[in-house]
Amino acid sequence: MNKNKKDLIKEIITVFRQNPKKVLNFKQVSHALELKDDALRKVVENSLKSLTIQELIEEESPGKYKLKIKVGYINGIVDMTASGSAYIVSKEIEDDVFIAQQNLNHALNGDEVKVYLFPKSNKSRPEGEVVEILKEGKRSFVGILEKSKNYAFAVIENKSMPYDIFIPESNLGNAQDGQKVIVKITEWPQKAKNPIGQITDVLGEPGVNETEMHAILAEFGLPYHFPKHVDEVAEKISDKITAEEIAKRWDFRNVTTFTIDPVDAKDFDDALSLRKLENGLWEVGVHIADVTHYMDEGGIIDMEGQTRATSVYLVDRVVPMLPERLSNFLCSLRPHEEKLCFSAVFQLDDNADIKKEWFGRTVIYSDRRFSYEEAQEVIETGKGDLKEEIFTLDALAKKLRKKRFDDGAIGFERKEVKFNIDENGKPLGVFFKESKDANKLIEEFMLLANKRVAEFVGKKENAKTFVYRIHDEPDLQKLSDFAKFIKLFGYSINAKSKKSTSKSINELLDNLEGKKERNILETLAVRTMAKAVYSTQNIGHYGLAFDHYTHFTSPIRRYPDVMVHRLLARYLDNKKSANQEEYEDLCKHSSDMEQKSALAERASIKYKQVEFMKDKVGEIYTGVISGVTEWGLYVEIIENQCEGMISVRDLDDDQYIIDERNYCFRGKFTNKVYALGDEITIKIAAANLAKKQLDFVLEGHVNQEKKGEFKGDKKDRRKK
Repeated sequence: MNKNKKDLIKEIITVFRQNPKKVLNFKQVSHALELKDDALRKVVENSLKSLTIQELIEEESPGKYKLKIKVGYINGIVDMTASGSAYIVSKEIEDDVFIAQQNLNHALNGDEVKVYLFPKSNKSRPEGEVVEILKEGKRSFVGILEKSKNYAFAVIENKSMPYDIFIPESNLGNAQDGQKVIVKITEWPQKAKNPIGQITDVLGEPGVNETEMHAILAEFGLPYHFPKHVDEVAEKISDKITAEEIAKRWDFRNVTTFTIDPVDAKDFDDALSLRKLENGLWEVGVHIADVTHYMDEGGIIDMEGQTRATSVYLVDRVVPMLPERLSNFLCSLRPHEEKLCFSAVFQLDDNADIKKEWFGRTVIYSDRRFSYEEAQEVIETGKGDLKEEIFTLDALAKKLRKKRFDDGAIGFERKEVKFNIDENGKPLGVFFKESKDANKLIEEFMLLANKRVAEFVGKKENAKTFVYRIHDEPDLQKLSDFAKFIKLFGYSINAKSKKSTSKSINELLDNLEGKKERNILETLAVRTMAKAVYSTQNIGHYGLAFDHYTHFTSPIRRYPDVMVHRLLARYLDNKKSANQEEYEDLCKHSSDMEQKSALAERASIKYKQVEFMKDKVGEIYTGVISGVTEWGLYVEIIENQCEGMISVRDLDDDQYIIDERNYCFRGKFTNKVYALGDEITIKIAAANLAKKQLDFVLEGHVNQEKKGEFKGDKKDRRKK
């Protein structure tokens, strides 16, 4: 039986929850789980002791255990719904706790709170009341100002903030009626229905591109400009590279070096150098901007970068982590300029096997700046600048890639949806960007540098504190549900082992090429995977099939890479290990900011999708059902991947009931089915820019045959 310990513990807890009054020993629990393997039964015995320490179960007598009923108080995080009620997510109790709106006592989404649990009733879910806000979450919101004579309200757009904010006249500043503003809650009197706030910034008129992009950033707590004092410090940094500094570094200025980046890039983090050595090996230099040379640890620029943690990529702009003087000038590896780098240099044979490696500080001179398209043309035509170097690196990269996939790496290479945008930010058209050989060439050498740097530190006998990029194995239940679902489309995966799982997922992705269900099933496959995060606790990277992995190659746009540069330099100088707790906190912050950045990017794409479609109301398109929720069907238009929703209220030819196990709606009387992956014809009914929402109505349906039955987990009942 293929079970990991985490899943086994969940199943053990489930056994006790299904038998809340029974006293069970490890043999009875093993029998309930149908475990016959002695090793697994031993894990059960040890897990029971662990769960006792965690106070999830209690030992009634030696070797006999019973579920511990939680009463009294718990701590947790508020997860607000659009209706004003909330759920408390807590590590102290298995089920989320429902809190009615009147029992929230002014707690808001994301707050850490103390909750009194009501005595158990006949209701299936636990309920309670917030008795104390331990740590406030978000208190600044984006809204539309509605002014009266002596006061105003900010009408908040965030679905998880169900209250409008009252603004006294003295707190309005220069904001005008109808403008989009940022408002901060300043107080909330006990008996007041609405919180009281103050306008901290005026974003501008709704619908204007600059206003809307800044509003998206503000909504996710992301900055949209640099403080003046940070820019002033950056402007004073010298661009001179002294002879003394060069003397400390390996000099690559006479070695052929070049960059390959997106055509519109301005911050060039990485460059590659190549030369054939007398020993017959290829010397490949992966040269990364030496950001830490220009940024004092703990200084003003460093602290700003640490707070931001990442550059943010919206649909029409980049909001950099570092001031422009560093990101686009001092640190950027621009062509025909000498630049300071932190490098990983490898000696490879023709089979891309590493024979020797070196890490340290260098100075380079970039001979040529390629866009991905220019480098791809050289690969495809055999003509152009530095064709021999590009050919050689491409051949080596393909061998590195093959080894990686042979070891169990998974190849999620989804098409990126991009917009052609005019100077005012208006979307003119949609195009799809695919990864080609030039992209993969750069990717493989960046992966190689990241992997080997992580191994250099992490493989030592007494490994020191380091920042890893980790990716856990997929949740077995999610993987099982996914496997059952794709059977309805005639596909399968083999989840018997890590390697067979990754191999069969790669085969699935290959088989989906050109199929209309490709985007839907790829999306579901990605959702079965854990999220990659930063941590000082290394568990390896499942998706890449690496035991050690870090982020070393993009310090201009990622703060974890800055941390890695500093730690690597520290250990190359044989200094003692850094404080793990301090770096773990920074890892968590970086992971959180990365997630916010990704959500902001998605919101900006959604806004442009709606803007692009708003003059197409009434037009008819073919789409694929991309999501099934209790309030309707999400549909993705095939030709441009813009997504909208058909409300269940508009499916008026029958009474439709959601079948969550099969990701579909089923007609109560006609048995007509609308299922995930079905191809349908829709008409654009409305395009609401304020809500970033497209509304569709059904025009036609080609019902696909579904075989078998999918028994997946029920959807999360928290509807935002």
